[in-house]
Amino acid sequence: MANRTVVNMRILHTSDWHLGRTFHGVELLSDQRRMLADIAAIVAAKSVDVVVVAGDVYDRSVPSADAVSVYDAGLGDIAAAGAQIVVTSGNHDSPTRLGAASAFAAAGGLHLRTSVAAIDTPVVLDDEFGPVAFYGIPYLEPDAVAKAFDIHAPCSHQGVLGAAMERVRADATIRGARTVVAAHAFVSGAVSTGSERSISVGGVETVAAETFSGIDYVALGHLHSPQEIAPAVRYSGSPMPYSFGENSHRKGVWIVDLDADGVTDIRLHELSGVRGLSSLRGTLDELLGDEKYADAREHYIEATLTDTIRPLDAMRRLRERFPYAVHVHWERPEALRLDYRSRIRGRTDAEIIAAFVGDVRDEPSAAERDLIERALREVVGEPEVVEAGAADVEAREVSEADQGQWALFALETDSKSA
Repeated sequence: MANRTVVNMRILHTSDWHLGRTFHGVELLSDQRRMLADIAAIVAAKSVDVVVVAGDVYDRSVPSADAVSVYDAGLGDIAAAGAQIVVTSGNHDSPTRLGAASAFAAAGGLHLRTSVAAIDTPVVLDDEFGPVAFYGIPYLEPDAVAKAFDIHAPCSHQGVLGAAMERVRADATIRGARTVVAAHAFVSGAVSTGSERSISVGGVETVAAETFSGIDYVALGHLHSPQEIAPAVRYSGSPMPYSFGENSHRKGVWIVDLDADGVTDIRLHELSGVRGLSSLRGTLDELLGDEKYADAREHYIEATLTDTIRPLDAMRRLRERFPYAVHVHWERPEALRLDYRSRIRGRTDAEIIAAFVGDVRDEPSAAERDLIERALREVVGEPEVVEAGAADVEAREVSEADQGQWALFALETDSKSA
């Protein structure tokens, strides 16, 4: 295996690469290429024997050609570093596409487990203590796979994953080998980050940790933060952050050692991170001038602006100092947070539209105000002028403020006749 004698089996557990994902519209493939190179370097430095990838290799079921190229290069680097690779599919992946040419790939040390049929057909690798059976359970969409498990009642994630594990345990009992299961699921007790795609069915998306009982190590994927559900049941999390909610996470991979009796050691090997994430808050001038933000220059930036008036061209100006700024939000001051009725009371339609233009750009010119009034005439007709003392005034009175106004943004009167 990998041209060296394996003593204690050493496993690297990773998942949720999401190759091809964008971050607020920014292409991440160059960062993801470096991330996979970092994993390959860990494989070489730590003499890892097997890399287990627990799903969501890609971010989309039909990945781009560039994403496939990054995947191919990353696998090549990991294999060259000396490891066999076991991959299963996640809810973002296409099992058919990811599992293409699996028999051929296995000859080169890439073992793809993306189908229900292969759940109880492990990848068996040996160390000095004998065989280790690696089972891959792809993401199981309950309605799509219920028939394959002979489940006829309304089916859940718990039901199909429980059925899958029954098959795994039946095979493992016959083999008598140490066992590793890679699965893509939301296990009860785990914490999501908000950047994962929901897999809820009937409002329920979790499965019990006890579903995996009897397995030496369970390598989970789907959730993006590294976490321990039980001593030998863990999420690796994504190796790089995919939302600002993940900026405090310790991104990494689990290194798992096995001896004759099972797991002897599990430790998190932290990844340095390709690029940091920072959430900044202040006025635009503060963010552009204050030295306390200097360390965030090369980070992906989301900025909340607290200026009294919305700054013009804020993103362009931010990117002069923070070239990787990806999101900016102006927080309206509390004093300006009026309800709709309060904001338009006593204003004409033309004034309301002019104020909107001023909020999103700057104050309209006289020519633009004239254009607004002409547009209003096209939409709602000429303003209704009620002559004082006119005999055809209907059931309501018309105040002086109503004289000569359009009705596009009219409010109901506060007091209504009984």
